[in-house]
Amino acid sequence: MNDTNVSSPVLERLTDEWDALTPEAQKAARYVLENPTEVGVSTVREIAEAAKVKPNTLVRMARQVGFDGYEDFRAPFREAIRNNTASFPDRARWLQDIGKSGELGGLYADMIGAALRNIEETFAGIDAASLQAAAQRIWTSRQVFTLGVGVNNANARNFTYLASTGMKQFHAIPRPGSTPVDDLAWADDQDVLIAMTCKPYRTEVIEAVKLAREQGLTVIALSDSPASPIILSADHGFVVAADTPQFFPSSVSTIAVLETLLSFVIAVSSDEIVDRVERFHKRRHLLGIYAEEPE
Repeated sequence: MNDTNVSSPVLERLTDEWDALTPEAQKAARYVLENPTEVGVSTVREIAEAAKVKPNTLVRMARQVGFDGYEDFRAPFREAIRNNTASFPDRARWLQDIGKSGELGGLYADMIGAALRNIEETFAGIDAASLQAAAQRIWTSRQVFTLGVGVNNANARNFTYLASTGMKQFHAIPRPGSTPVDDLAWADDQDVLIAMTCKPYRTEVIEAVKLAREQGLTVIALSDSPASPIILSADHGFVVAADTPQFFPSSVSTIAVLETLLSFVIAVSSDEIVDRVERFHKRRHLLGIYAEEPE
């Protein structure tokens, strides 16, 4: 554990004792876990109001996890602020501390460092105007095919799943039992193909992009090099950093770019999409798909 953040043990106590808390105390604990910095700067009444519980609930919660009262519970959060550890710590110091912790500390630090670098390098090379242009083309298209194989198949399906909460024209390919080129058989210049592959590049993705260009589709490509065959063939190409200390390529940047691209699509879309998303989730609540939090 990084002992520079003195409030961390308190948060761990809340999670360890979660099942023993009453439903109202769980509401209070959830707010604390999600907003730890607020605990040190807000009064008990302000925290209670934000968590939608009574002040006495916070007192009972604190006692249930081993403190004498709420002020005793709150003290480590105030100490974290005084020590200036409530905000995200200096990355170099943080990674060094992790690297010294335990047998796998070095690997843990390497994986975190690679993920952060990948995100930074990726977005440093992508400007908002390029994402907006790709998003605008997606929004005005008839259909959007999102292609990924191997690990990127899950990324393509995740993107399509999220998009489908408000839009109807998205398809993740290859479909089960099909091939990418078959799935694109009737696509044309009204449609968009989002394709992704990193080294070693998958031939079925390269061939699908080539076919898509021949059929007039707009191609949006995500890959790990500006010299990638699918980037070179794309109308809109985005280079994603995929370095990792492990044997597999990292999907962190790919997922981040896809999420950002989708947010841009929603931003350039009509108000109807926002209404659809709201209706989609309201329907799920009515059908009992979501576990409702206590009022």
